[in-house]
Amino acid sequence: MADKLKIAALGGLNEVGKNITLYEYKNDIIIVDCGMGFPDDDMYGVDVVVPNVTYLNKNREKIRGIFLTHGHEDHIGAIPYVLKDITAPIYATPMTLGLVKLKLEEHRLMDIAELIEIQPGHTYKAGCFTVEPIHINHSIAGSVSFAIQTPQGMVVQTGDFKIDPTPINGEMTDLTRFGELGKKGVLALLSDSTNVERPGFSNSERRVGVRFDTLFESCKNRIIVTTFASNVHRVQLIMNIAARYNRKVAVTGRSMENMLKVAGGLGYLQIPSETLVDIDKIKNFPDDRVVIITTGSQGETMSALYRMAFSGHKYIEIKPGDRVVISASAVPGNETTVSKIVNELFRKGADVMYRTADELHVSGHGFQEELKIILALTKPKFFMPVHGEHRHLKLHAQIAKEMGIDSKNIVISDIGNVVELSRKDIKLNGTVPSGKIFVDGTGVGDVGNVVLRDRKHLAQDGMLVIVVGVSQEDGGIVSGPDIITRGFVYVKENATLIEDLRSIVLETLVNCQGDGIKDRTTLKNSIKSAASQYLYKNTRRNPMVMTVMMEV
Repeated sequence: MADKLKIAALGGLNEVGKNITLYEYKNDIIIVDCGMGFPDDDMYGVDVVVPNVTYLNKNREKIRGIFLTHGHEDHIGAIPYVLKDITAPIYATPMTLGLVKLKLEEHRLMDIAELIEIQPGHTYKAGCFTVEPIHINHSIAGSVSFAIQTPQGMVVQTGDFKIDPTPINGEMTDLTRFGELGKKGVLALLSDSTNVERPGFSNSERRVGVRFDTLFESCKNRIIVTTFASNVHRVQLIMNIAARYNRKVAVTGRSMENMLKVAGGLGYLQIPSETLVDIDKIKNFPDDRVVIITTGSQGETMSALYRMAFSGHKYIEIKPGDRVVISASAVPGNETTVSKIVNELFRKGADVMYRTADELHVSGHGFQEELKIILALTKPKFFMPVHGEHRHLKLHAQIAKEMGIDSKNIVISDIGNVVELSRKDIKLNGTVPSGKIFVDGTGVGDVGNVVLRDRKHLAQDGMLVIVVGVSQEDGGIVSGPDIITRGFVYVKENATLIEDLRSIVLETLVNCQGDGIKDRTTLKNSIKSAASQYLYKNTRRNPMVMTVMMEV
């Protein structure tokens, strides 16, 4: 099947985040996006999740380039980890490249990275592939789709997109180019499925501007706004309205400060004259002339808004009357942490605006009618929904079928599955290594399923350690058994249970000695088994039991 184009997603299907897709034809591979994911609630201690790139590592000599659609973490966050295994030029728009540079500098990888700036309307050769960026609207500047000319035909991958007729900066999504490609012939379309459940059209960013204008006009106190640091258009909107109402703007939070540096330096952010001030100077202005833009829209415990809410910020203390605007929707899984901050802000007397109904945020992903427009313009022969959980992919496939695409020409794939594509047909054929690699501190991949299982066990049931001192000469008990518990029960309040457990351990050791058992491993396992059975029978709990035998 050497003449088939192979497409495989190593992340981003049937999950939120970790987007990475590879295109392979004979001896050439290109990669679209290289994102990270965030850990689930049961991934104790895990900081981030990155894709398994074993297949790319084994085929590193074939890789011609990494093409990035935009600068969100779920599309660029894994780059520092992946570049430790493979080396390839990175193609991205100036804004995305600026954010990538910050990551590479932090990981001290700038020396090995070749960064190539791209612009919509130009084409870029990478092996047998020719890639053209197409301007699109999304919730971060510099976002593009890719039209990928392959030996089998044209493949369009939309990336994250919406169709916004009135964007804050720049032009609307280049529908003309999508239409031109459709007339020439698009072999396959890979399209964003995030908001496929939502009918109609997404709202324009300017609608948020109307709401913000009302909030600023009616407020005589400080205004504190939190949003995604990457949402340059939202930050621009806030600054424009602040300047209109003669308010000074201060920015706090590391990611927000980095974004300001990158976007401002590249011209994506136009800061009104004499509007921006340092955060430590904000106290010099009256409350009705102050706006603070901060990180923390997802309730992150180390974010600037969290520190403000819980009185840990160096410069800002929440006080009664402050208007706090949460201009972002909670990412699934973050609802509890966001609620925690909202409650604390209310407790401090702040006027908190956070509800979806308040029109403080609009999605960066297109709704059903926008997805249909891209399908109608490109008129693909084959269709593969991407970027969504399984229900999203299924619903998007159904829409494509309603738009006239034959069901046999639609493929719903999964992580690691290989989609083979020719001018005549599309089908699933085989798999490549895939999955999740956990990053914990500086460790990458050293936390696996066994470690996570133990962490979950410890979190749910606690731990109990039995320490016994035995003679080197005859194996007799010299000291103990001593019982140490962590996260199970408090020893002083459960003296009877602990004494009974000691008796069980002593009885087990005596029985083993009577049976002539001297092997240390067998003795430990016998003690562990007897202790676990006793504890479950009497407490209906199953702590992790560890036995330590010290020879004296």
